[in-house]
Amino acid sequence: MNDACSPQPRTLGESITQEMRRMLVEGELVPGQRLSEAALAESLQISRNTLREAFRVLTQEGLLKHAPNRGVTVAVPDMASIIDIYRVRRFIECKALAQGYPQHPGARHMREAVESGMCAREAKDWVAVGTANMMFHRAIVEMADSPRLSAFYGQISAELRLAFGLLKNPEFLHSPYVDMNAAILERLEQGRAEEATHLLEGYLVQSERTVLAAYERSLSR
Repeated sequence: MNDACSPQPRTLGESITQEMRRMLVEGELVPGQRLSEAALAESLQISRNTLREAFRVLTQEGLLKHAPNRGVTVAVPDMASIIDIYRVRRFIECKALAQGYPQHPGARHMREAVESGMCAREAKDWVAVGTANMMFHRAIVEMADSPRLSAFYGQISAELRLAFGLLKNPEFLHSPYVDMNAAILERLEQGRAEEATHLLEGYLVQSERTVLAAYERSLSR
């Protein structure tokens, strides 16, 4: 994915924060996971002070939780957060797609994400399918031509992946959306952005219902 539209990190702390967001978006860190400061600092080859700076920012963003005497854990989204995430997604993604056109770089990145998702589905690598799905939606937002909006969506993507983590069957969650993504892309490449947007709206409603149902099941466990 081309990150040309994303602000480049200016400090090591910002770079590590961005790296940890990537780990969240790609499912390397999961809801409720306790983060070992020593192990993470060693794997990232940074000082604990630098890591704490990233922890502080991500805690402010609601992606991590810090509890006295318990350390830092990956946040578990609640129902209100999930509903709000999807409200934001519909507002941003549908408007961005509605103004999209086949020659936009975002459309090319959508194509790359669809092909990546299909390959991952063939290999039954459902975590990779989920990551390709996140790439697809980032590419949609790219068509808004707003670096600030793309940066903001990076945070939303991390929260969204945490919501996906509530579902214990990633195949059930991600597999249907590979073909849905392909259908949306096909309409866009044919210059039928309005139809693509209509499909996306229905897609997001279905996805929200699936994630909320998973959240409700998690409460009963």
